[in-house]
Amino acid sequence: MDPPRRTEPGRHRPTHFRFHSEWHLPAAPDRVFTVLADAEHYPRWWPQVRSVTPEGPRAGTARFRSVLPYDLVVRATERRRDPATGILEIGMTGDLDGWARWTLRPDGTGGTLARYDQEVDVRKPLMRRLATPGRPLFRLNHALMMRAGRRGLTRLLTTGRDAV
Repeated sequence: MDPPRRTEPGRHRPTHFRFHSEWHLPAAPDRVFTVLADAEHYPRWWPQVRSVTPEGPRAGTARFRSVLPYDLVVRATERRRDPATGILEIGMTGDLDGWARWTLRPDGTGGTLARYDQEVDVRKPLMRRLATPGRPLFRLNHALMMRAGRRGLTRLLTTGRDAV
């Protein structure tokens, strides 16, 4: 008999979500890194990031909202900022508990492939109650937010103008 497979903790909980996005961006990785590392200014180019309030040099509180009619508030703490490897990573607590990471690589055309990974457990009570039936909507909501973020960042990188 084969031994049971080990799974990651929380992987099958209905309140656990993993997200992955890839953005092709029209700027070199070092320029993209500089913009993404400046989280306080995300609301200038990412419409769903409503506010970012710094709490010291490596932490802050962010409020965001996409299509669904609820705000999420998280306290983000920088875990890793490494320009040499193109990695920015935060830990999150609040309405979402987990982490998010940007990994930037040259795309071979002078631009950047920006990979976004996020793994979180929802803590907001309404989202916890609706986690199973609302899962497809939550995933769609996230996808729409990411699409708008990519558009806003592309505009900022190509024109120098804010998207919001």
